[in-house]
Amino acid sequence: MKNLIVDVGNSSAKVALFDGGTLTEQLRVSHEELPLTLRTLAAAPTIGAAIISSVIPLNDAVEEAIQAFPYPCLRMSAQLKMPFDIAYKTPATLGPDRLAAVAEACMQQPGRDLLVIDAGTAITYDIVTAEGTYLGGNISPGIGMRLKALHHFTGKLPLVEKEGKRIAIGNTTETAIREGVLQGVDKEIEGYIHEYTTKHPHLLVFLTGGDAIFLDNRVKNCTFADNLLVIKGLNRILTLNNENI
Repeated sequence: MKNLIVDVGNSSAKVALFDGGTLTEQLRVSHEELPLTLRTLAAAPTIGAAIISSVIPLNDAVEEAIQAFPYPCLRMSAQLKMPFDIAYKTPATLGPDRLAAVAEACMQQPGRDLLVIDAGTAITYDIVTAEGTYLGGNISPGIGMRLKALHHFTGKLPLVEKEGKRIAIGNTTETAIREGVLQGVDKEIEGYIHEYTTKHPHLLVFLTGGDAIFLDNRVKNCTFADNLLVIKGLNRILTLNNENI
């Protein structure tokens, strides 16, 4: 039987099927499309269990679709069994996507100091020790949020897309904004990597999220780039907790 993984983000939702540890299907759907997608999956005879992770409140239509599942469904939270110990002081407030990404990194590289960077709507930085203790991390605005903020909080600056002409020193307002934001994110990430590598010389770095591949081309010292780290981690956690459902 397959595992159904649903990862609801700020902008859209990822839906995936795993056969054991192998990803067999995945798709991205809008929040509006999600209820119909889940109702369709409720009738799938090959699914044995599911896990739902969401960084936003789920609406009634999504909740009703989940309730219709004929198989067990876990809600991702810090209360589930994890492949690491949590030292975070407010675990109930932890983003489920952060926990899932850390879980997959720990399973891939056990017994190592890890820095997990998730570059999505926000950019999160999470640290796990070689002893398997999740210490916590930091959160900063993502690329899109920074670009929108420059437009929203100023009178004349335009809204610029992250894709487009790149030049080291911007010679138009568009290139100045794009380069300022992208170089700022690059240097922020490189700064975190440098700081934590100084403290943990054998640190391994994971980069994930919607902008992972985009950033991986420019951010130095990135050990692993995998934009599926969260859904892989959710599948690991579902499997780890399957005996309890």
